Amino acid sequence: MRRILLIVLLAACAGQAATRLEVSVVDPKTGKVVTGLAAGDFSVLDDRTPRKVEAAEFAVTPIDVMLLLDTSLVGEMVQPVADTLIAQLGEKEQMAIVSYHSSADLIQDFTSSKMLLKRAVAGVKYGNMPQVLDAIYAAVDGGFDHATMRRVVLVLTTGYEGYSRVDQRQVLRLARRNGVSVSTVYVSGAERSMFESLARQTGGACFNLRDLRKISNEPPGKPIFDVLRSRYMLTISGNLSIGEKLKVEVKRPGKLFVSALVVE
Repeated sequence: MRRILLIVLLAACAGQAATRLEVSVVDPKTGKVVTGLAAGDFSVLDDRTPRKVEAAEFAVTPIDVMLLLDTSLVGEMVQPVADTLIAQLGEKEQMAIVSYHSSADLIQDFTSSKMLLKRAVAGVKYGNMPQVLDAIYAAVDGGFDHATMRRVVLVLTTGYEGYSRVDQRQVLRLARRNGVSVSTVYVSGAERSMFESLARQTGGACFNLRDLRKISNEPPGKPIFDVLRSRYMLTISGNLSIGEKLKVEVKRPGKLFVSALVVE
């Protein structure tokens, strides 16, 4: 009798299991986070199978950022933006800087010192082709071992991709496995679809510098960090793990940029 009761209790607990998603929702017209959403506003499809959203909680949380700085032949044009990003670092947050072209080099490990970060950016040298995917893969692969806050890779790029050895699928799988969100700040739209795909499938965001300047005259650092720190935490019912073909949408009029990362 006790054995039967135990089996029933275990089955009940398994049925109550849930998955949690970190979801970012941004209005491209304003460049701002969409707030005030409830569980019923979200639609979640797992390989075309609907999953019920039990709860949706909005929060603004500190982040640990690994800034990937484009130091290819044309990378110098985005260097000034790095300083505006560094300036937004909060009291509890840290940043590391990786310079990349045909290789990726850690030029400043995680620190809260804005002076050290700016010094690292000022000392970079430029050359060769930008291998963006290789750089992201290298950053995600063990780069956050000592991170204490939510993990974010922020790629500052002119918008071009060279000839990386790894492909987009490999980068996505590693980022999901390590719980790393990938966001991109870019100038040219040559690789826009790739940047958006990486962001959508890892809970990240994309920022076109030209679009940001049309929206506001303020430096881009603040609106970018406002988005990176803001999350909805969705609780999905059921004990089935989420597959790779995850699609999250918001049932609101207008075109919104929605991205998601499985965290539990």
